[in-house]
Amino acid sequence: MPLQKILFKPGVNRENTRYTTEGGWYDCDKIRFRQGTPEKIGGWVRISENFFLGVCRSLWNWVTLGGLNLLGIGTNLKFYIESGGVYNDITPLRTTTALGTNPFTGNGTTTVTVTATAHGSTTDDFVTFSGVTGTYASLLNANFQITVLTADTYTITTSSAVAAGATGGAAVSAAYEISVGSATSVPLVGWGAGGWGLGTWGNGVVGTTQLRLWNQNNFGENLIFGPAGAAIYIWQANTSLTSRGVLLSSLPGASSVPLYQNSMLISDASRFVLAFGTNDIGSSTLDPMLIRWSDQENALEWAPSITNQAGSLRLSHGSKIVSTLQSRQEILVWTDASLYSLQYLGPPYVWGSQLLSDNISIVGPNAAAIASGVVYWMGVDKFYKYDGRAQTLRCDLRQYIFSDINQDQYAQVFASTNEGFNEIWFFYCSANSSTIDKYAVYNYSEDIWYYGYMARTAWLDSGLRGYPIAATYRYNIVNHELGVDDNTTAAVLPIEAFITSSEFDIGDGHNFGFVWRILPDLTFRDSTAANPQATMYLMPLQNSGSGYNNPPSVGGSDNGVVSRTAVIPVEQFTGQINTRVRGRQMAFKIDSSAVGVTWQLGAPRMDIRPDGRRGG
Repeated sequence: MPLQKILFKPGVNRENTRYTTEGGWYDCDKIRFRQGTPEKIGGWVRISENFFLGVCRSLWNWVTLGGLNLLGIGTNLKFYIESGGVYNDITPLRTTTALGTNPFTGNGTTTVTVTATAHGSTTDDFVTFSGVTGTYASLLNANFQITVLTADTYTITTSSAVAAGATGGAAVSAAYEISVGSATSVPLVGWGAGGWGLGTWGNGVVGTTQLRLWNQNNFGENLIFGPAGAAIYIWQANTSLTSRGVLLSSLPGASSVPLYQNSMLISDASRFVLAFGTNDIGSSTLDPMLIRWSDQENALEWAPSITNQAGSLRLSHGSKIVSTLQSRQEILVWTDASLYSLQYLGPPYVWGSQLLSDNISIVGPNAAAIASGVVYWMGVDKFYKYDGRAQTLRCDLRQYIFSDINQDQYAQVFASTNEGFNEIWFFYCSANSSTIDKYAVYNYSEDIWYYGYMARTAWLDSGLRGYPIAATYRYNIVNHELGVDDNTTAAVLPIEAFITSSEFDIGDGHNFGFVWRILPDLTFRDSTAANPQATMYLMPLQNSGSGYNNPPSVGGSDNGVVSRTAVIPVEQFTGQINTRVRGRQMAFKIDSSAVGVTWQLGAPRMDIRPDGRRGG
């Protein structure tokens, strides 16, 4: 028989069985497709050796008039501005109070008790002390995370022991940061999870502790930001990088600034600051369907009058606004039931809303991304796109994704672009994980899908930096598509990448085929290893679906295996390899797991001869 070319359709399909999807790919991790053939994705490198505190959920990049390239980083514990690899803590303060004389009580250990009447803090909040005098001044004039004991006392942990007794001096001041948030969505069950009459007998109501998410955008060179469900803050570029953000409402000239915002952005059209899910003027109640906006080019003026364009409107379809995204000449607004278009009309109405689609869903505030003028997002059971018309996005991984996703952690889902490769990435928590561990990629140029395992908490594809950037659970920022290895820490680790085909017939699919030779077609271009190598697996079956001979990462039973799996190391200049593999069907896999290796698969060929009808 002539050499049989192994060339599969691009993309990974998990919507049916391995055999039904013959001619395609079925399983993968950390690969992508380039002009129809699979290759390993690029590596990542940390931007510096510094770390921040907390799990990052928001990234925003902008450049000041002075040329500073800044990155806003919102975590569940703090808010930072990164510049030159340094994470500057600008977390706003909740209050500053005097503590009185000798508020610290040591016991000879690093645990110190602080007496602070009506401190109003919760465990894990942060406080900065100043004005401490005496022996422990340098030790205690610092930032600490607290553990609450009572309404008037809490403890801190110092870097060295403090002797027994009271200390601190007579003029100690405590600056309390805004309260920290949760790193995950925590389901709540019981009487305390809801009001009287809600829930079933004996169970109360099911609720969820809100995940700490941040909204941020630059207004000129200044940054306007705030945690979802809380106030609006501003950091001004004419201050230092270590100056804390302050309430927008605290600036001179501020009028009727919203007390809360569930989502917030700044429009490209005439620069309005818009708050979604906010309180009305004169009210302290958050209305989850209300939209308010400031005056044009004025972030401080929110009180409507005949001399400005500040105003508000309320959406009607749904119970709350979930997400917003700025698109072409409009702002898209998702409620928990509908999709709206918000467009600038000019005076007197200023902004107007139009219902685009009803009975539509989005899983969380950060689950949408825009690329080439088209918006893509993850719903609660499928994917969508909007290109002037909201419609279902074809997905070859729909069953695979939504049968293995943690619905309690929908708020963690986020989407972003990798524009250099025409990709939309969706990150989510698998069914048994409360942290993000999986991703799915839609390549909108080739209309294909692929997926893998990766722990990231935020992603930003910024044209102001050389590479896409992402936040890790190691509390740092990494540049993606840089190098070929995992450089999250100082220890360089390999990135294991593989792709496995669906089952395909050898020969006519009735008689057995015997594969005695394979001619690899593999390039190791851009590898940094001296002798790059990947491994090919030929995994034969007696009957479709009968199982492989324990191939890595593929699974299945060993029943019906008629020949051993061929494991074939392929080096840079390997021309051909002799094998002894027989079966009716076969699956093909390529894998690499060494430092310095990257690869792109071409079209390998197999030499196959007929080999009878029975297994042996």
